[in-house]
Amino acid sequence: MPDQSSSKLPIEHYVAPLEETKLEAIDSVKTEGKPSNLWIDAWADLRRRPMFWISSALILIIVFIALFPGLFTNEPPNANCLLANSNGAPVAGHPLGFTRQGCDVWSRIVHGAGTSLSVGIIVTILVFTLGVIFGAFAGYYGGWTDGILSRVGDIFFSIPYILAAVVIMTVLANYRSVWVISLAIGIFAWPATARVLRSEILRVKNSDFVTAATAIGVSRFKILWAHVVPNSIAPVIVIATISLAGAIVAEATLSFLGVGLPTNIMSWGNDIAQAQTTLRTAPQVLIYPSIALSLTVFSFIMLGEVVRDALDPKARAQR
Repeated sequence: MPDQSSSKLPIEHYVAPLEETKLEAIDSVKTEGKPSNLWIDAWADLRRRPMFWISSALILIIVFIALFPGLFTNEPPNANCLLANSNGAPVAGHPLGFTRQGCDVWSRIVHGAGTSLSVGIIVTILVFTLGVIFGAFAGYYGGWTDGILSRVGDIFFSIPYILAAVVIMTVLANYRSVWVISLAIGIFAWPATARVLRSEILRVKNSDFVTAATAIGVSRFKILWAHVVPNSIAPVIVIATISLAGAIVAEATLSFLGVGLPTNIMSWGNDIAQAQTTLRTAPQVLIYPSIALSLTVFSFIMLGEVVRDALDPKARAQR
């Protein structure tokens, strides 16, 4: 018979020395350094992207020109227009030449920057406000609220905002201004923003921090705006930068079609529309405002692209 006393002996386990296992390096918790979150990580990524600094510098230059046009030209955009200078070549004090009416091209481009940026900013604010309100309530409350708000968004989404803006500007032909054209564009351009925010809120509202806030008695309205929306807003910020560029293009398109701003208001779209008849004889009159428009739109789109990549952890991990 086997010795039963031997089965009761303790079994020895081999434990490797601490110096060999390096457990202190594996299991240690990092307590030094600043806490990290989505925005800190995004900013750290943006600072390493040359495209971010290039686009930001271009946008700052364009904004500065729009705010202080008098620092870049002393020539009034509509005054001192002489037909003797019609489609004239560049001369001293007029680096880009003259329009068909004999007006300074550089002066009109400088003063037109403020109009284009104003339309873009107003439209972006309107699109952002409507999109956040509709998307937040639809995604968080759900039920009949989501049904009604989503159907309203679908109705506006089914109407091309350029076509709607053409109709509105035609009806309000006697009231054309920066505010009217901005409202005509923005009131039909918000559904895409609302859809993106709604989908993000549907993902975030089931998170643990929302459950914890509900458990301690925080109202649903406060949870929505204090916790859910801030954690869902990143994609909307990206859309806002791109929609600003789209609004500038939309204003130029409407002015090119003849239903935009009046001709007495400086606008790159107006200049492009007026210069199309002289494309063969004086192409520079059309090329210069087109370059200004393209460079501005490209800068905002480029900024939106790098911000989107910075806010996407998967995109950051792939670089």
